[in-house]
Amino acid sequence: MKLSRDEVLHVAALARLELSEQEIESLRQDLSSILTYVEKLSKLDTSAVPPTSHVVAMEAPYRDDEVTNAPDPEAALANAPRRDGNFFVVPAIIE
Repeated sequence: MKLSRDEVLHVAALARLELSEQEIESLRQDLSSILTYVEKLSKLDTSAVPPTSHVVAMEAPYRDDEVTNAPDPEAALANAPRRDGNFFVVPAIIE
């Protein structure tokens, strides 16, 4: 499938790209070859191929949502310039 110069310019405008004449011709050739390949793939008979989301069977590892490294407030606040109990004191940014 061959793309025209105007189609490349239309795609470039959608992508907000400013292309030189050399880039337009290069993209026209590249995009045309990509579309030709996709056209070739669309002719394949995939009726016997089940729909898949991934080519390799994968399962997400599930586990209980439990805290395994509980934060230590004293360690977290050890280098704080100012603190109030278990909280950092920061300068106010809203008047």
